[in-house]
Amino acid sequence: MTDLSPHERKESTPLEVTPLSDVDLEAHHGARTIADYAEHLLFHRRIWVLAVFCVASIFLGWHASKIGLEASFQKMIPASHPYIENYLVYEDDLRKMGNVLRIVVENTGGDIYDKDFLLTLKKINDEVFYIPGVDRGNMKSLWTPNVFWREVTVDGIVGGLVVPDDFDGTPGHVDQVRRNVSRSGTVGSLVANDHRSTVILVPLLEKDPQTGESLDYGLLSERLEQLVRDKYAAEGVRIHITGFAKIMGDLIEGVRSMALFFAVTFVLTVGLLYFYSRCWRSTASVIFCCSLAVVWQLGVVRLMGYALDPYSTLVPFLTFAIGVSHAIQNINTMVAERLGGLSSVDASKATFRLLFVPGSVALLCNVVGFSTLLVIDIGVIRELAISACVGVLVIIFTKIFLLPVIMSYTGISERGLQHRALKVGEKNKSLVRRVTGDFLSRLTERRWALGVVLTGIAILATSLYMARDLRIGDLDPGAPELRADSRYNRDVGFLSANYANSADVFVVMVKTRPDTCGTYPVTSAVDRFQAVMGEVEGVVGIQSLVTEMKGLNAALQGGNLKWYGLSRDEYISSGTLKMTRQDFYKYDCSMLSILLFLEDHKADTLTRVVAAAEAFAAANNTEHAEFLLAAGNAGIEAVTNIVVKRAERLMLFLVYGVVALLVWWEFKSWKVTTALILPLLITSILCEAIMAKLGLGVKVATLPVIVLGVGIGVDYGIYLYNRLENYLRMGMSLKDAYGETLKTTGAAIAVTAVTLALGVATWLFSDIKFQADMGLLLAIMFLWNMVGAILIIPAVLSLLLPAAVREGSPVQRAGG
Repeated sequence: MTDLSPHERKESTPLEVTPLSDVDLEAHHGARTIADYAEHLLFHRRIWVLAVFCVASIFLGWHASKIGLEASFQKMIPASHPYIENYLVYEDDLRKMGNVLRIVVENTGGDIYDKDFLLTLKKINDEVFYIPGVDRGNMKSLWTPNVFWREVTVDGIVGGLVVPDDFDGTPGHVDQVRRNVSRSGTVGSLVANDHRSTVILVPLLEKDPQTGESLDYGLLSERLEQLVRDKYAAEGVRIHITGFAKIMGDLIEGVRSMALFFAVTFVLTVGLLYFYSRCWRSTASVIFCCSLAVVWQLGVVRLMGYALDPYSTLVPFLTFAIGVSHAIQNINTMVAERLGGLSSVDASKATFRLLFVPGSVALLCNVVGFSTLLVIDIGVIRELAISACVGVLVIIFTKIFLLPVIMSYTGISERGLQHRALKVGEKNKSLVRRVTGDFLSRLTERRWALGVVLTGIAILATSLYMARDLRIGDLDPGAPELRADSRYNRDVGFLSANYANSADVFVVMVKTRPDTCGTYPVTSAVDRFQAVMGEVEGVVGIQSLVTEMKGLNAALQGGNLKWYGLSRDEYISSGTLKMTRQDFYKYDCSMLSILLFLEDHKADTLTRVVAAAEAFAAANNTEHAEFLLAAGNAGIEAVTNIVVKRAERLMLFLVYGVVALLVWWEFKSWKVTTALILPLLITSILCEAIMAKLGLGVKVATLPVIVLGVGIGVDYGIYLYNRLENYLRMGMSLKDAYGETLKTTGAAIAVTAVTLALGVATWLFSDIKFQADMGLLLAIMFLWNMVGAILIIPAVLSLLLPAAVREGSPVQRAGG
């Protein structure tokens, strides 16, 4: 292919030449001063700039290579909420009801009353006991000394360990275990209803008491698989494991496969960028700077003392995606300047000046969007927000400062220039491009614009109606983050089907004066509470000190069920209390716990339980007994839902408010601000409507996506209007200016949206369901943001801008 002469380039693209002075810099003197200083520093000291970036990259790259993947139970809880503060006061006493693993050991060949099975169960119990992170003193199984039986006989109450100390596997001893289990009251909790499996309850320590290091959930999960599930599967048993730690372990295992999806996204991005630019130089420059942003982000995050977790693994991809979204505009602008006859260095300078204000404002909008997540006081969300803000801030350095310097050396290849000249030239325009351009340009005509705006408002209204069904929290049983047919969710299904006590435990604490937790004023209040909560839909079982005391009262009276109740006599109550296990009350008897076993942890179930418990507490709290919410895995999740629900609307209000202010600051026009914000509003509500229809609740995993929709969308709008305004200042009509904008910035937006959507669409094949769901939502939002920017913004401008601007009268600020 022969090179085009400068004269031929100008003749084929008369409208591609952009002014070297940008209206943003003319309107913002402070920004112009900064841009002048930065331009001088960058392009007169290019070698030094590259050297500084090289040193910084080596330093941050080394730290990035050391970053780990971890999870934390403490970071998943809203620590400042009053209910969680109640839990933290009694955390040591409630540890066995919080972060707990349930290891179900099933005999595939019969019931549990078998010599080989019971001896294998002991081996598994001992294996688990020595796994780092296990709270050994609170472990519970048929083989632990804290599980015993009681029986009323003519000689009084007798009891002992369920599995006797001298158990040797003889038929007599096996029969004795059978009898002991039936007398222990553990059927439905530790032993399955059909007696074919039994549970090992394993409370976990968040920090190792010897080393002080945080629990490594990924390593814990691997040890459970290798030392328990895989090791004993050959001995005639089947292992089922549930609990927060196992969810995190499975998520960490699944997240490691994200490297493959990132690689696919990387390859797709390279291919589509080259297809768009036909220039390996600019493609390589953009990919290098965007990849460098990811390295910097990971390095800075590690220096801040943070690590990646299963929910924040989305952030490096977002950093890469946002970088690509912005960097395509650099290619676009530099090609235009080169076609205007400038050298590579001068074109790079012009690109820097033209994109300095819109690029900075767009990136600041991204920072604002992610920083609003900080209003949610949940550790994992706050760390995600900080990590995402860091990612966007480093893009300012790699995209705005570094990329123009690199491209001043690499430039644009002749093939790339020829491709753009042919693409925008009138003589060489394809039929599809001509029809598309003519059709989209007509959106600036008021009759077409009115139809587009009304359609957008109709979509907004329909989405609002559909979003009414959006819920806060989980909408499915088990772990919705994982596939319904995942091994973990199958294990949860097995536990629910075979045990009366579910894995979803909601704990209510009853605060009393010391040494009074067993007195009648307290126990009678607890008894009434249990009666009320037992009628709440979703509560399938209740355990507490009161339940055990009532049974002991009957036992002490020869097993007569007429005595199954509470005694008003303080001496009787005190005697009964001494015979109970200390599982349900604090050592000084100043607090007792009530365990509500729930059918599931769906949002509606938790809402009903919280409402009923709060209502009872409000009406019945006295000086003797104060009912405090909430602990247990279900209790903590209920509080998390409350915090997310309260913060969600505030978060969206803040992000829209600050983004609108930034857009207004840049363009000094409420009309332009309205045009740019309306598509974003539709995007947010549409996202919520889609989530409602897909059965996705608003929670830790989905919140960042809602914020991202605002950030990426405002990028498109700012770049689009920035280029459009430059053409309007040249005296073009709105229709002509928009037509020229479509050739450059509009095409870049379309390529960006398609590239990013295809990249995240690969997540649909992930084993982790929430990653697949996020991939679908992000793909829809990337594409819809592109549609909103290209269709709605010009239509709104056509209805709001003055007639003189629409018809082509040059003004200082087209927005007015």
